[in-house]
Amino acid sequence: MGSKHILAARSLKHKRQQLILSFIRDKEDGFMHRYAQSLDEYFFQSFARSEVGPRMGISKNPYAIIALGGYGRQEQCIHSDVDVLFLFQRSVPAAAEELIREIVYPLWDIGLEVGYAMRSLKECLYLAGSDNEILTALLDARFVCGMSPLYADLKDQLHEKVTTRNYLKIIHWLIEKNRQRHLSFGDASYLLEPNLKEGQGGLRDYHTMMWIARLRSNVHKFDDLVTQGYLTRKEFEDFSKALTFIWSVRNRLHHLTGRKSDQLHFEYQVKLARAMKFTKGDGRQPVENFLGMLHGHMEFIKQQQLVFLYELGFLDRPDRKRVASRQTRIEGLEVRENLLTFASPEAVLSAPELILKIFEESVRLKMPLSAEGRRLIHQFSDVIAEKLRTSPQAVASFERILATPELTFNVLNEMLSSGFLTAFIPEVATIVNRIQYDAYHIYPVARHSLQTVWTVKTFDSLENVSGDPFNGRIYEEIKNKSLLLWAALLHDIGKGVPGSDHARKGAAIARDILNQKGLSQDAVETISFLIQYHLFLKETATRRDIQDEETAIFCARKMGSTERLKMLYLLSVADAIATGPKAWNDWTAAILKSFFLKVLKILEEGELASQTAISDVERKKQEILSAHADTEIQKGVVELLEVMSPRYLLYTTARDIRAHIDLYGRLEDADFIWNVSRTDDSDTRTVTVCAKDRPGFFSKVAGVFTLNSIDILDAQIYTWRNNTALDIFRVLPPPDRLFEEERWSRAHAHLTEALAGSLDLTKAVGEKTDRVRWMESPLVFSPHKVVVDNDSSSFFTIIEVFANDFPGLLFTVTDTLFRCGLDIWVAKIATKVDQVVDVFYVRDFDGQKIDSAEQIAAIQAAVGRAIEQSGPRKAAAGTDL
Repeated sequence: MGSKHILAARSLKHKRQQLILSFIRDKEDGFMHRYAQSLDEYFFQSFARSEVGPRMGISKNPYAIIALGGYGRQEQCIHSDVDVLFLFQRSVPAAAEELIREIVYPLWDIGLEVGYAMRSLKECLYLAGSDNEILTALLDARFVCGMSPLYADLKDQLHEKVTTRNYLKIIHWLIEKNRQRHLSFGDASYLLEPNLKEGQGGLRDYHTMMWIARLRSNVHKFDDLVTQGYLTRKEFEDFSKALTFIWSVRNRLHHLTGRKSDQLHFEYQVKLARAMKFTKGDGRQPVENFLGMLHGHMEFIKQQQLVFLYELGFLDRPDRKRVASRQTRIEGLEVRENLLTFASPEAVLSAPELILKIFEESVRLKMPLSAEGRRLIHQFSDVIAEKLRTSPQAVASFERILATPELTFNVLNEMLSSGFLTAFIPEVATIVNRIQYDAYHIYPVARHSLQTVWTVKTFDSLENVSGDPFNGRIYEEIKNKSLLLWAALLHDIGKGVPGSDHARKGAAIARDILNQKGLSQDAVETISFLIQYHLFLKETATRRDIQDEETAIFCARKMGSTERLKMLYLLSVADAIATGPKAWNDWTAAILKSFFLKVLKILEEGELASQTAISDVERKKQEILSAHADTEIQKGVVELLEVMSPRYLLYTTARDIRAHIDLYGRLEDADFIWNVSRTDDSDTRTVTVCAKDRPGFFSKVAGVFTLNSIDILDAQIYTWRNNTALDIFRVLPPPDRLFEEERWSRAHAHLTEALAGSLDLTKAVGEKTDRVRWMESPLVFSPHKVVVDNDSSSFFTIIEVFANDFPGLLFTVTDTLFRCGLDIWVAKIATKVDQVVDVFYVRDFDGQKIDSAEQIAAIQAAVGRAIEQSGPRKAAAGTDL
């Protein structure tokens, strides 16, 4: 390895560092091009100063150094591989290995990832004809230095012998690879952690377009797509902006991670938003504005590639024979090459309603719009939509589009991406590419709204995405489905307005929109109601005691009618499903459906329907008593049944009540007794604890479980009138299953000691959790919140605690409530994915609700202070959003 090459490599390293520094300081717009040029300079100098090259007989066997891949395209990112080809006219000489040591090794020494190949011209052509991966690399090949005629010969023969003969086959391979890539990496235009290169809407979509255009039209530069008619000038300009932004993000991601990286993980998003100088605005955090812009650009690239492939006939289209019998019936519209378009621009201007008609026909024929049709819609939407917004005929047409089933073809997405939807309903523009920075929304707000509409429309089909035929039956019962679909479309429209309570704001915005559209007052009120309360059913079901008849009655009064309840239930289900898999699971589905049926029964049978509940309880009592023939035992059981709470008797099975009675019989003089059993799925455990009741008992159990690394998933607390506590916990088992019995024995001993006063749980739990308090903050940090509700229950104060989860959180909260003089009667343990939501029904030690403002403020302050002191100490991420 010659000293000249080492010095050249060090010079390259210095130039690279200066370029990166200038780029990070926003002083280098053409970073990738300049970086590629600096690499070119190194190779040129190395070629000119080579000691090995002259010994190889370059005149008899010429060679050239050729850039491939991103380096060949001059799209060299900070940590991208440097791919080069050492091309020889004849066979690769033995001395070529020495040439690699001379030229490539110094680049490795300065930390560059260099991928190289040494091939003869004949080998290159053979491999390009048999391996499409190699072919695509050669399509981007660019001469760097050496014998340029050899490079020209490669390009000419590649065109003549490989691409010209097989271009259709190669294009179909590219499209299939494109499809598989999208399946693997997902749609980057809305994913929470998009892949900037491989995801749909990523840089590889652009590369695929360029490769196809090169194969068909010998396109070499990006702006050739305009001269060859693939893009309009405006599309080219927007495409250039999108690419520039994504490349900037990718380079900054490389710099931030210190390696080649394309997956934009949560942990980097806040830092990138800050580095790219995004600020708060329009009620959004910097990271949300950053992601909104990124998703907007990636959506644009995705749509451009789809139009590109549609226009060239390379995407699946309806069968030609079937299409022939489904021609458009609308004057001014035409079907060309299996795509729907306008007869002419003049037709649109003379009949503005054609813009809506083309979408109606698109749904009816299940046929996409041509690129020219989309361009005309984009061009004329702002002018024409103003005339259509209040037209009764246009609104009726839009409602038909909204209501038509479209399981395989979502025309609302076409309306959004073409710009018509935001022109027809301007308020929608405030939620386009609006990102909700949390761990479970997988779509930007506008896309989520369209997905909610689509989800609702699947309920009465074989493609029912909820998987429950029950939802289809309820959907069939809805008299006016358009009201539900309007609500689904607009349910999150309030998120475009800064501040909280988007549901209430959205209802007001929707009322203005719908009044402008000329809907009846009854329709407007119903849709506004659905929007304002679209979170109500799910939040009530998951955060309130639905085993309390009062909860269902309160909800029934809010609904007012079965029709509203059914629509709100379906909207709740569709909204959760469209949010993403972390927001909808079997537990949520079951509890929401159960609560819906309780409220429906009250609305159908009246609030006195609880008489049925009384009959059910009496039936259970007789079943339990019949299991005991001994009169004395029966007498004891009767006395015990009398002290059990109505809520417990109503919602606990007779079999479980018998088991609990047996457990109580074994309690005798002990402070507590428990039974640990496996659930059906064996992944969780049910711990039933029977104890002499005392204030703070629930907190002590929670503390003991934390001490033994047992996570509580759910808890049911029952207090019998004979001062007996029956608490049922669903928990995850201890981490080490081999020694599970020993862990339960240790936990039992800890609870015994805690109740006896010989174990200071607060200190023990604090010491255990202190080791993890320095952990990284949650990727999505939300400030804690303590809400006190005295309206939803006649007998209890309800305390809701929203907090980022950490080991010992439940103990911290319940211990604080105990120290505030509160007794917990019901607990709902839930997870809001990015936060824990724990809900407690409490009374003071005298059995009274907490109704003074001073007490409420003191409780909120105490719980908040305890969370801050006990939670993760590194919480700075929350301030950086």
